[in-house]
Amino acid sequence: MIRRLALALCLIATQAAAAPEAYRLDTARSSVGFTYRLGQAETAGTMPVRAAEMWIDLANPSASRVSVTLDASAARAGVFFATEAMRGPQVLDTARHPLITFRSTRITGTLQAARIEGRVTLRGMTRPITLDAGLYRQRGTEARDLDHLTILLTGQIDRRDFGASGFADLVGPVIDLQIVARIER
Repeated sequence: MIRRLALALCLIATQAAAAPEAYRLDTARSSVGFTYRLGQAETAGTMPVRAAEMWIDLANPSASRVSVTLDASAARAGVFFATEAMRGPQVLDTARHPLITFRSTRITGTLQAARIEGRVTLRGMTRPITLDAGLYRQRGTEARDLDHLTILLTGQIDRRDFGASGFADLVGPVIDLQIVARIER
Protein backbone atom coordinates (compact mmCIF):
# COMPACT_ATOMS: atom_id res chain seq x y z
CA MET A 1 0.00 0.00 0.00
CA ILE A 2 2.81 2.42 0.91
CA ARG A 3 4.60 1.52 -2.28
CA ARG A 4 1.48 2.37 -4.36
CA LEU A 5 1.05 5.66 -2.51
CA ALA A 6 4.70 6.57 -3.15
CA LEU A 7 4.31 5.70 -6.84
CA ALA A 8 1.16 7.83 -7.09
CA LEU A 9 2.94 10.77 -5.42
CA CYS A 10 5.86 10.41 -7.85
CA LEU A 11 3.46 10.46 -10.81
CA ILE A 12 1.70 13.56 -9.47
CA ALA A 13 5.02 15.30 -8.86
CA THR A 14 6.16 14.43 -12.38
CA GLN A 15 2.97 15.86 -13.87
CA ALA A 16 3.21 18.97 -11.68
CA ALA A 17 6.73 19.65 -12.98
CA ALA A 18 5.86 21.02 -16.39
CA ALA A 19 7.44 19.50 -19.44
CA PRO A 20 7.39 20.68 -23.03
CA GLU A 21 4.04 20.05 -24.68
CA ALA A 22 3.36 19.71 -28.40
CA TYR A 23 1.63 22.64 -30.08
CA ARG A 24 0.29 22.72 -33.64
CA LEU A 25 0.63 25.71 -35.97
CA ASP A 26 -2.64 27.06 -37.37
CA THR A 27 -1.31 27.83 -40.86
CA ALA A 28 -4.51 29.57 -41.98
CA ARG A 29 -4.17 32.17 -39.23
CA SER A 30 -0.38 32.48 -39.14
CA SER A 31 1.95 34.52 -41.34
CA VAL A 32 5.64 34.62 -42.08
CA GLY A 33 6.32 38.10 -43.33
CA PHE A 34 9.46 39.89 -44.39
CA THR A 35 10.35 43.39 -45.50
CA TYR A 36 13.23 44.57 -47.63
CA ARG A 37 14.40 47.75 -49.34
CA LEU A 38 13.60 47.87 -53.06
CA GLY A 39 15.21 51.09 -54.19
CA GLN A 40 13.98 53.69 -51.72
CA ALA A 41 10.76 51.83 -50.86
CA GLU A 42 10.22 49.36 -48.07
CA THR A 43 8.48 46.37 -49.63
CA ALA A 44 6.73 43.47 -47.89
CA GLY A 45 6.53 39.80 -48.79
CA THR A 46 5.29 36.52 -47.38
CA MET A 47 6.39 32.90 -47.28
CA PRO A 48 4.16 29.93 -46.41
CA VAL A 49 5.02 27.41 -43.70
CA ARG A 50 5.30 23.83 -44.97
CA ALA A 51 5.77 22.18 -41.55
CA ALA A 52 6.36 23.10 -37.91
CA GLU A 53 7.13 21.16 -34.75
CA MET A 54 6.81 23.07 -31.51
CA TRP A 55 7.38 21.75 -28.02
CA ILE A 56 6.68 24.51 -25.51
CA ASP A 57 7.22 24.46 -21.76
CA LEU A 58 5.18 27.34 -20.35
CA ALA A 59 6.79 26.99 -16.90
CA ASN A 60 10.35 26.79 -18.25
CA PRO A 61 10.72 28.44 -21.69
CA SER A 62 14.37 27.34 -21.97
CA ALA A 63 13.17 23.71 -22.20
CA SER A 64 11.13 24.53 -25.31
CA ARG A 65 12.21 23.74 -28.86
CA VAL A 66 11.02 24.70 -32.33
CA SER A 67 11.60 23.42 -35.84
CA VAL A 68 10.05 25.10 -38.90
CA THR A 69 10.20 24.46 -42.64
CA LEU A 70 9.24 27.27 -45.03
CA ASP A 71 8.23 26.84 -48.67
CA ALA A 72 10.59 29.29 -50.41
CA SER A 73 9.30 28.25 -53.83
CA ALA A 74 5.89 29.74 -52.95
CA ALA A 75 7.26 32.98 -51.45
CA ARG A 76 5.85 36.28 -52.68
CA ALA A 77 7.92 39.46 -52.68
CA GLY A 78 5.09 41.95 -53.08
CA VAL A 79 5.30 42.56 -56.84
CA PHE A 80 5.53 40.00 -59.67
CA PHE A 81 8.95 40.93 -61.05
CA ALA A 82 10.46 40.99 -57.55
CA THR A 83 8.90 37.60 -56.73
CA GLU A 84 10.38 36.02 -59.85
CA ALA A 85 13.80 37.57 -59.18
CA MET A 86 13.71 36.48 -55.52
CA ARG A 87 12.92 32.87 -56.45
CA GLY A 88 15.60 32.88 -59.16
CA PRO A 89 19.20 31.58 -59.01
CA GLN A 90 20.75 34.90 -57.90
CA VAL A 91 18.70 35.12 -54.72
CA LEU A 92 16.85 32.11 -53.20
CA ASP A 93 17.51 29.67 -56.07
CA THR A 94 14.28 27.80 -55.31
CA ALA A 95 14.76 25.42 -58.24
CA ARG A 96 17.66 23.87 -56.30
CA HIS A 97 16.67 24.89 -52.74
CA PRO A 98 12.86 25.03 -52.45
CA LEU A 99 12.83 24.94 -48.63
CA ILE A 100 14.19 27.08 -45.81
CA THR A 101 14.55 25.40 -42.41
CA PHE A 102 14.98 26.72 -38.88
CA ARG A 103 15.83 24.75 -35.74
CA SER A 104 16.12 26.34 -32.32
CA THR A 105 19.28 25.64 -30.36
CA ARG A 106 18.68 27.76 -27.26
CA ILE A 107 15.79 29.73 -25.80
CA THR A 108 16.31 32.28 -23.02
CA GLY A 109 14.17 34.87 -21.28
CA THR A 110 10.51 34.88 -20.33
CA LEU A 111 7.37 33.95 -22.21
CA GLN A 112 6.76 37.62 -23.06
CA ALA A 113 10.39 38.51 -23.83
CA ALA A 114 12.32 35.51 -25.12
CA ARG A 115 15.33 35.20 -27.40
CA ILE A 116 15.38 32.19 -29.65
CA GLU A 117 18.77 31.23 -31.01
CA GLY A 118 18.85 28.76 -33.82
CA ARG A 119 20.23 27.64 -37.15
CA VAL A 120 18.61 28.63 -40.42
CA THR A 121 19.38 26.81 -43.67
CA LEU A 122 18.82 28.83 -46.84
CA ARG A 123 20.28 28.04 -50.28
CA GLY A 124 21.98 25.01 -48.72
CA MET A 125 23.96 27.17 -46.26
CA THR A 126 23.36 27.00 -42.52
CA ARG A 127 23.99 30.05 -40.36
CA PRO A 128 23.07 31.14 -36.81
CA ILE A 129 20.14 33.47 -36.24
CA THR A 130 18.54 35.05 -33.18
CA LEU A 131 14.86 35.94 -33.03
CA ASP A 132 13.05 37.98 -30.39
CA ALA A 133 9.80 36.34 -29.31
CA GLY A 134 6.78 36.87 -27.14
CA LEU A 135 4.06 34.36 -26.31
CA TYR A 136 0.54 35.65 -25.66
CA ARG A 137 -3.02 34.46 -25.22
CA GLN A 138 -5.05 34.90 -28.37
CA ARG A 139 -7.47 37.83 -28.37
CA GLY A 140 -10.91 36.80 -27.16
CA THR A 141 -9.77 33.72 -25.22
CA GLU A 142 -10.34 33.07 -21.52
CA ALA A 143 -7.65 34.26 -19.09
CA ARG A 144 -6.59 30.68 -18.29
CA ASP A 145 -6.80 29.37 -21.87
CA LEU A 146 -3.31 28.08 -22.69
CA ASP A 147 -4.53 25.93 -25.57
CA HIS A 148 -4.73 28.82 -28.06
CA LEU A 149 -1.66 31.07 -28.08
CA THR A 150 0.06 33.56 -30.37
CA ILE A 151 3.83 33.86 -30.80
CA LEU A 152 5.21 37.12 -32.19
CA LEU A 153 8.74 36.82 -33.59
CA THR A 154 11.04 39.43 -35.09
CA GLY A 155 14.57 39.32 -36.39
CA GLN A 156 16.85 40.03 -39.33
CA ILE A 157 19.03 38.19 -41.77
CA ASP A 158 21.66 39.52 -44.14
CA ARG A 159 21.00 37.78 -47.44
CA ARG A 160 24.67 38.06 -48.40
CA ASP A 161 25.51 35.59 -45.60
CA PHE A 162 23.66 32.94 -47.65
CA GLY A 163 25.02 33.86 -51.07
CA ALA A 164 21.70 35.49 -52.02
CA SER A 165 23.41 38.63 -53.28
CA GLY A 166 21.71 39.12 -56.66
CA PHE A 167 20.30 42.53 -57.62
CA ALA A 168 22.40 44.31 -54.98
CA ASP A 169 22.01 47.57 -56.92
CA LEU A 170 18.21 47.40 -56.36
CA VAL A 171 17.66 45.45 -53.15
CA GLY A 172 19.23 46.07 -49.75
CA PRO A 173 21.08 43.26 -47.97
CA VAL A 174 19.07 43.20 -44.71
CA ILE A 175 15.78 41.33 -44.60
CA ASP A 176 13.53 42.06 -41.61
CA LEU A 177 11.40 39.18 -40.37
CA GLN A 178 7.97 39.53 -38.75
CA ILE A 179 6.25 36.27 -37.87
CA VAL A 180 2.83 35.81 -36.29
CA ALA A 181 2.33 32.17 -35.30
CA ARG A 182 -1.08 31.10 -33.99
CA ILE A 183 -0.62 27.82 -32.16
CA GLU A 184 -2.93 25.27 -30.53
CA ARG A 185 -2.37 22.49 -28.06
